[in-house]
Amino acid sequence: MAETMQFNLVSPERSLMSGPVLSVEIPGAEGDLTALPNHAPTLTTLRPGILRVETEKGAEEYIVTGGFAELGEGVTVLAEKAMHRTDVDQATYEALVDEAHQAYGKAKEVFKNEPGPVDDAVKLLHDMVAIGGKIGLSTKQPSL
Repeated sequence: MAETMQFNLVSPERSLMSGPVLSVEIPGAEGDLTALPNHAPTLTTLRPGILRVETEKGAEEYIVTGGFAELGEGVTVLAEKAMHRTDVDQATYEALVDEAHQAYGKAKEVFKNEPGPVDDAVKLLHDMVAIGGKIGLSTKQPSL
């Protein structure tokens, strides 16, 4: 039996998964990382992407839109939004992209001549668009 660690995935709406896992692939804001048992303590922010959890029964994938991950003896992910990959259809994906596009428009309006927040909103939007291609959906290309 392989070594496992405790994993918890929580969004504001609900707990999506809690239990022993072999590894967790995390879409970190500063780059992707894989957490294994006995990982060094780490705290990272999440970017929109696919969180892949390897269990003894197989892999589970979740779409996350942001949040935080705490690694140590186990892994806890506090996601802004999270949903199981099988729950994301074309309409759900497009709604997520539209929400990111609206956030970009608001940032552009509020932060005139302040590139930092606008650049962050553009990156969020591009990350959301990229998810569609990774999960086999038709990508939506919003105009900037």
